[in-house]
Amino acid sequence: MGWFGSEKLRGRFSLQILTSLSEIPKGIGPSAITIGKFDCIHLGHQALFAEVVDAAANQNLTPTVVTFDRHPDHLLRPERAKLPILGPGQKADLIAGFGISTMLQLEFNQELAYLTPEQFVKQILVDGLNAKLVLVGEGFRFGNQGSGNFGSLKALGDQHGFEVIELKRVHVDGEVVSTTLVRELLDLGNVKLVNKMLGRVHEVSGMVEHGLKIGRKIGFPTANIARDAEGYLPLDGVYAGWLISEGVRYPAAHSVGINETFQAVPRLVESHVLDETELDLYDKVVSLEFVDFVRPAAKFDGVEALVTQINLDLDVVRNQLGL
Repeated sequence: MGWFGSEKLRGRFSLQILTSLSEIPKGIGPSAITIGKFDCIHLGHQALFAEVVDAAANQNLTPTVVTFDRHPDHLLRPERAKLPILGPGQKADLIAGFGISTMLQLEFNQELAYLTPEQFVKQILVDGLNAKLVLVGEGFRFGNQGSGNFGSLKALGDQHGFEVIELKRVHVDGEVVSTTLVRELLDLGNVKLVNKMLGRVHEVSGMVEHGLKIGRKIGFPTANIARDAEGYLPLDGVYAGWLISEGVRYPAAHSVGINETFQAVPRLVESHVLDETELDLYDKVVSLEFVDFVRPAAKFDGVEALVTQINLDLDVVRNQLGL
């Protein structure tokens, strides 16, 4: 790394979070529903939420999201499974913020994986949530081995008395917005394009823990974020961004990766708040927003070279943040 290593309701939005069919209250709905993994809640997902909320308001329905506790690959193809882009708390907060009232987050287990499209619709959408409208994205698949698609869902909707609408994919800079592309861009460090596809700034949230305090010793104290933080870490390197603590936003330089210079700790993220040397963030939960890429990770020949590079990095950060 370039630097020093070291009854469920959601907030003020009143999102009701259900984790099994047995938790669904009797008499729920009728519902307007969208279904998906929603691993990063990009602009395409947000379009679905907006349509669900709008339709629910117009038709007196309950705006509802059906999602899963993990990507199906973690069960079906574990060798291909990726780390989630959003942690569970981040995902719930974002969904709540779009005006969704109910989130049914099902455990993706063998029982769910083997449901046929007909069983999925009958058990979850019809008997469970009293669906009257279902909106899905282009290319939507569901049921055992992805055997269900928009056509089969529409036929089942006709059979069970709910409407089905498909929304087209969203494009940004000529690219189809997808979770796969967002993850690839994060792995390349291209947070600027990621942020355009998310319609917000990508962030990582976690508790600030005590580190080796190497940064403080050389004049650049950093907040070390616990390794169980929520949010996908981009490519190892230095980024311009913001640290948010207790509602206050501080301009900051974030460093992601392994401490190549001091060889002290495993991969992590740390943040240096600009022009703040006495800020006490220990044991506080903070959010780090990644605005732009500064440079990739590097190893330095000693502290003097490292300090020189950090000062150069901070000049770039100020420029990228418009300070």
